[in-house]
Amino acid sequence: MTPTHARDAGGSDSVRSQHIAGVLREEILAGRLTPGTWLRQDEIAARLGTSRIPVREALRILESDGLTESFPNRGSRVPMLSLDEVNTYYRMRERLEPLTLNVSLPHLTDQHFEHLERVQDEIENQSDVNRFLLLDRDFHMTTYAGCPSDHLLAITERLWNSTQHYRRAFMVLADPDRATIVNAEHRLILDAVRRRDPEDGERYLTGHIRRTRVELTAHPELFA
Repeated sequence: MTPTHARDAGGSDSVRSQHIAGVLREEILAGRLTPGTWLRQDEIAARLGTSRIPVREALRILESDGLTESFPNRGSRVPMLSLDEVNTYYRMRERLEPLTLNVSLPHLTDQHFEHLERVQDEIENQSDVNRFLLLDRDFHMTTYAGCPSDHLLAITERLWNSTQHYRRAFMVLADPDRATIVNAEHRLILDAVRRRDPEDGERYLTGHIRRTRVELTAHPELFA
């Protein structure tokens, strides 16, 4: 193989790896691949019509995103978390995300505010759990979109990824009246964001995450 062909092949593998990672990411976040599911390279390669090389790299990408975990001589799987681990991740979020919001606020634009309004309007008229989870993620990640630190943003997103399955399981069990509380909290956060008020934004967001943590960890059956 000539050097040019080698570079082309490497580039093709990189593109394929990103595509495979995108497919698996969507399946994990949508709950089609549940915690504890082993991700066999041969099976994934056959299903997606590729070789094992880009699959292996895709799994590394997903591990860095907090969506898979690997074990020597055993392979990769969708992580399984205990109640204590999820509680810890949420406590980390309570401290980290207000900082992410704080440094994001000065850099948000009118386009961000308009998008947040549209997303929240749709959330308030949403009854499908999977659609709600996508919109809820969009809402919060948009408030963080101005964060100038890629490292801080990556850690924030990794914590979101790690707890996604348990958030979905909890939403299935949640009291229907909970939606009213979530919407009220989102509106408070949105008001603080529009005013670029870091104190109110941090306070409302911390309470929002904490309440979810307390309610979620009151259901140990989700972690059996």
